[in-house]
Formats: sequence, C-alpha cells, structure tokens
Amino acid sequence: MGFRYRKSVKLGGGLRLNFSKRGIGISAGVKGLRFGIGPSGARITAGIPGTGLYYEKRLGSNRRQHRASEIRRQELLALQQKRKEALEQARYEVELYENRIEVITSVHKECSEPYDWESIKSSPPPFQPGAIGPNEKEALQALNNYKPSWRDKLFNRVEARKAILKQDVEKARDLDQQEYGDWEKLVNLADRILSGDSAAYLQVIEELNPFDDINELGTMLNFSTNNPNYIEVTVNVHSDEVIPSEVKSLTKTGKLSVKPMPKTKFYELYQDYVCSCVLRIAREVFAILPVKKVYIHAIGEVLNSATGHIEEAPILSVIIPRESLSRLNFDYIDCSDAMQNFIHNMKFRKTKGFDAVEKITPEKG
Repeated sequence: MGFRYRKSVKLGGGLRLNFSKRGIGISAGVKGLRFGIGPSGARITAGIPGTGLYYEKRLGSNRRQHRASEIRRQELLALQQKRKEALEQARYEVELYENRIEVITSVHKECSEPYDWESIKSSPPPFQPGAIGPNEKEALQALNNYKPSWRDKLFNRVEARKAILKQDVEKARDLDQQEYGDWEKLVNLADRILSGDSAAYLQVIEELNPFDDINELGTMLNFSTNNPNYIEVTVNVHSDEVIPSEVKSLTKTGKLSVKPMPKTKFYELYQDYVCSCVLRIAREVFAILPVKKVYIHAIGEVLNSATGHIEEAPILSVIIPRESLSRLNFDYIDCSDAMQNFIHNMKFRKTKGFDAVEKITPEKG
C-alpha cells in the first residue's frame, strides 16, 4: 500500500487519460477499482475513495518470468545437446582408436585364395583355334534372329539396326580374341611358375600385389630370389607412421581421455605389428607361389650405441617353412610368441623395444 498523486483527464464512460513523469497511460473502471495500461505495463488498482489509500498489482510479470524460464529451458536443452554430441564424438574417437589397434595387430588374419598352378596350366582354352568364339557366336545369333518390328519399318530403321548388330559381332570377335590371349598368357605363366622361373615369381607378386593393406599402413616390401624353392623378402616397417602415440579411452562420465602412450605399450604393439606383418607375408607368398620356404627380414629404426644415432637395421629375421606355417591357428595365436615356431633372430625388450640383429640369409640358413 502507498500514497500517490496523479494528473488525469476524464474521457467519459469511465475512461481516463493519465499523465505521469514516465509517460501517458489510459485507465478504465470506477472509483476504488480501476484497470490501467501505461509505460510500466498493465496494472489493477484498488483503493478506498477519499483516503488516498490504494493497492496496486502489476500484470505481465508472470509472463516475463515465464518467458525467462522458457529461455533458460532452451539454453539447457542446447547445452544438453552439446553434451550429447560431445559424448558421441568421444565414443567415436575411442572406437576409431581401438579399431586402429585391431588393424595393426591382425594383419596376419587376412590372406588371398591359393593359386593352383597345375590346374591353370592344364585348363582348356575358351574355344578351339580357328573356331568361332562364344561371344561372337552369341552376337551372330542375335543378328540372324533379328526381325524388324513395325516401328523399325515405319521409321526406316531396319538397316540401322542391322548395322549396330554387325558392329556387335565385331566387338564380340575382338573380345573372344582378348580372352583367348589372356588364357594363353596365364597358361604360359603357370608353366614358368611350375618350372621354377624366378622372374615369373616376381612377375606374379607384382601383378597380383596381395599386400595392398600392408602398404597402406606404411610398410614397404622388396622381393628377390634365384632359387625355385624359396623367396627372400625385406619389409621396411615404420613405427612412427603405424603405431599411435596416444591412448584414447572413455572416463566414467563418458568423456574422452587422451594420454601419451606408455613406452612399454608402444613397444609391445610395435612387436606385435612387425610379427603380424611377417606372418601375413609368408601366408601370401605360399598362397601364390609353390616355394618351400620364405626368408623374411624386417627393417626398422634402432639406436646405434656406437654412434649414438638412429639407424635402419634388421630387427627381425626369420625362416618360415610352408609346413610349419600351415600348422598355426591364425585366429588365436600371439604373433610375437609365434616366432618361436621358426628359426629366427629377434632381440626385444619390453622397456627398450627392438635391437639390431643379424640377417638369416639363404646362405647362412
């Protein structure tokens, strides 16, 4: 309650035009109870006539309060969405990291289908020399069976249709010749492979290139041989390009945690990756070539204690016979432990990683 003085002008019908320091307003009602709208908003005023005593209630404050609450609600919803997106991004980052670890430690689990060079060498030609090939035969049949439709006759398209079919016959004949030539090359290659032609070995590796995914991980391969019973492979592994330098995980609240990878963890993954690649290389070689052994040398960066410099040197050298490899269950082996099945040179310490080793060459092995 309070005392107040205001100037006003009667407009009739209970309406008044009110003047104050804040501006002009209008009100309606009777003595003791009026409703007004002015610069400060809407209000209801009740009072006792003649006493100057009154009670005033402003309208619209609840609406403003509600509007503020709605704004706050929208802010909270936006914040909730951002937190949800952050959690989803964190899960994605961790899944991507874990997948990377799985990829670099499971290289050995993939392998091409084996080639049966004996069957390839004895495979029959796609058609007999001098005979019509299957593609040309089909195209000729389409040409001979062509019957002009009434539309072709109406629009004079008969000769054009025949010309197209004749062109199809020529294309089919060329395709048959190409397929026959491919068959001849493959049979010839099979004969060279089975006769122990080392140049054919290297040609098959280059053309089939079964090591695409290893190359994508930053590993380079070189092959050499001068003996039909074995092949020698040098693989350059690049730990900095392959092994992550950070460990990513989720906290209890679902946030992303990124920490430097401990050296022992890094070396452990590096060893598993190198051994996984070695096993994969041996599997692929045995799948496409009839050799009995594979000599594999993994080259990596090590500290030369004599010079104090980082140098490239053999970190794993191994002889893998076909029979020994065929006895392994690749889905469950530990690749690093699996080296115990073969003659190999490897110096590895969990706290320092690989040391340089001597190559086991065909002359020494």
